[in-house]
Amino acid sequence: MVCPRCGVPLADGSLFCDRCGASAAVQPMTAQPATVMAAFPEKTSGKAWGSLITGIFGLLLFPAAIVAIVLGHVSRAEIRRSSGRLQGDGMALGGLVLGYVGIAFIPLILILAAIVIPNVLRARIVANETSAFHAVRTITTAEVTYYLANPGVGYTCTLSDLSGNERVSSVAKARLIDDTLASGTKYGYQFVLQNCIRPEKGEGSYQVVAYPVSRNQTGVKAFCSDETGVVRLDNNGSPDECLAHGERMP
Repeated sequence: MVCPRCGVPLADGSLFCDRCGASAAVQPMTAQPATVMAAFPEKTSGKAWGSLITGIFGLLLFPAAIVAIVLGHVSRAEIRRSSGRLQGDGMALGGLVLGYVGIAFIPLILILAAIVIPNVLRARIVANETSAFHAVRTITTAEVTYYLANPGVGYTCTLSDLSGNERVSSVAKARLIDDTLASGTKYGYQFVLQNCIRPEKGEGSYQVVAYPVSRNQTGVKAFCSDETGVVRLDNNGSPDECLAHGERMP
């Protein structure tokens, strides 16, 4: 047994220290004040939010998928170093997963695009060519009707003469074709009336040609006809070749 103050050995049963007079009773230990750590409010990492959002867009846009992966890794590292001050590890992980999935989908999307886009373009070209062929036939029929309805006038070389919304048809507005076709551009094709000869110089004649506005995009073939009523085509899209050597359509 020793004195709690000076450390001198004491006899058993001693109440006070013979040297310093301190009480020999065991002094209770004074509790040390606990170190109180400053409280920091928890918040969600902005980069984690960014990773999740760009990961969603990354399913459609390749650059967004890359951004989602970068933000995901950076935000998870910051969250681990923040000692609990930053939250959002789950969102960052979700952004990472979506980013990597987006990158994995890119080759598949490119393959599908390589297959689908040319097919869509070909289907559009075929539809435009079919419509252009029927439009040439419509103009041909309209020219015959115009010729018969206007004795002495003959065929017209102006598409607008064949159109019109008036109740009563006239030489200038025959109401035989729609206004869009009369404008000269429809179905991705350009329509032109040319080389008209009035009846006083013979029985009258005309030529109608249709060619693609953008070859290999809105169409490939050219179509043509004249006063004979026969519609012809040129596979190379040349109106002149169509009129000279065009293949006869059924």
